Parts: sequence; C-alpha cells; structure tokens
Amino acid sequence: MVGVSGGGRAANSGNVRIPNERAMADKPAQNSDFVQSLERGLAVIRAFDAEHRELALSEVARSTGLTRAAARRFLLTLVKLGYVNFSQGRFSLRPRVLELGYAYLSSLSLPEVALPHMESLVAKVNESCSISVLDDTDVIYVARVPTRRIMSITLAVGTRLPAFVTSMGRVLLAGLPDDELEERLSRIQITPLTSRTVTDKDALRTTLAAVRRQGYAATDQELEEGLRSLAVPLRGPSGSVTAALNVSVHASRATMAVLRRDFLPLALRTAAAIEEDLRGTGDRRSSSFALPQP
Repeated sequence: MVGVSGGGRAANSGNVRIPNERAMADKPAQNSDFVQSLERGLAVIRAFDAEHRELALSEVARSTGLTRAAARRFLLTLVKLGYVNFSQGRFSLRPRVLELGYAYLSSLSLPEVALPHMESLVAKVNESCSISVLDDTDVIYVARVPTRRIMSITLAVGTRLPAFVTSMGRVLLAGLPDDELEERLSRIQITPLTSRTVTDKDALRTTLAAVRRQGYAATDQELEEGLRSLAVPLRGPSGSVTAALNVSVHASRATMAVLRRDFLPLALRTAAAIEEDLRGTGDRRSSSFALPQP
C-alpha cells in the first residue's frame, strides 16, 4: 500500500476548485438506495481534469468537500485498483479510467453517434439530412438535421413514410435478402403520390435491383413535387444494411445529375465515418435499437 501522510501541505491550493452551494444543492437526495461512498469515490475521480492533472491529498479533499482522512482512503483505494497513480506526494489519473468512459461510448445508439457527422454534412451542402430504418413496409426517421423546410409534410424523428417511394426506403428494401424482399413487396400497396411515382411492383423491382448494383438510391419528385433525394446505406458489423442516410434537396436547387455528382460522394463519406465510429464504440445495437414511437 502506498503511504500518504494526512498532514501534507497542499500545492497550488489557490487554484483548487471548491464546491459551490449550487453544486451541493444538486446532490442526489439520499435514501436507502443511495450509496454515498460511490458518490464520494466518483467525486474524487472528477476532481482531476485538464487543468488539474496532478493533485495533492489536501487539494482533493478541498475540491470534493471530503475530510482529508476520507479523501486519503478513496485515493489509496483507486491507486490499488489501478485508476490513480501516486508519485512524489501527488496523485494523477491513470489510463485505466478510460474504461469508465468506454462503458458510456458503448451504450451510444446510432442516432447519437451519427448526429455530429450529419451536422457536418448539412453544413457543407446546406441541405437537410436524415437517417431512417425499415419498419415493416415503412421507413421511420430516427435522426434528422434540417435546414430549410422544403416539404409540405412535417418530418421529425418518429415520422413514418412508405418505403417504396423514398430513397431511404429503397436502400433499405434493396438491402433485404430476396425472400424477405418478396414478402414485403407482396404487402406493399403502391399508391401514386405524384405523377412521377413508380406505378407498379415490376418497375419497383427493377429499381431496387439497380439500387443493389450501384449502392445508392435517388428519387426525383416521387414522394412530393419539387423534392429530390439521394440515400446511401449504413451497414452493421455483419455488413448487412441496417439503416439509410439521405440528403434531400428542392428540385430548383439541384438536378439529379448534380445530386449524384456533388452530393453522393459526401453522403458516402459521411456514412463511412458513422460506420467507423460505431465500430470504434463497440456499438452492436445499430441493427436492433428501439424504434421511436409515432
């Protein structure tokens, strides 16, 4: 066990943070289910940050509001567990504390991981971006970063749209195994929404086959007049399509050729970055996270 004197002098004590009254008031209400020792142990870890990489015992005590004896016990326990280092009278965090943060990262869902990348894409193209998953014969929006309002319908997380007529829906349908795709197609009711909407299931099958070959889907005013959209797949750890990401534009701002030339490469890079982050966080729920309720 590391020896620490309970009477050492604090270094740089003038820079040590002292809990304010509001922080104290925000403490969880204590009841029979509240483990105060866990709260105090976490407070000791939080005493360290970018501006306080090394702290003396007395500094930790002042920062956390603990007695020197209590702070000493928590610090030495963390030293023994490998979360804290002790050298020349100073304590500092060890890399093992990253395990605690990794637990949070591993719990992130696809929308939480994807949103920063979607925001970056929207900033580049100044158009709306969405992610959806397939729910039976519909797509359901699970993440969205809008810019301008280009549709008469309101799109938000939880919105459902027919899969057959949307670019994301076609990416998701095309990603199904053949038997599953045919089963879904047998239940899809094709109702033209505009004069450009695909008119029958044979034409839809041909379109979906093209989506499989090219790796993306593009729709030209099939869901609503004036709306063009391009979607790319998001793949899970097994390589199967688990979600789709799209960029939507008004027809007056981009032709289909521009959509493919300028927007497709950016959408593909965004999808690849999201997939990389999901692998990095160990997320395995991107294919099965809970769907928002409509």
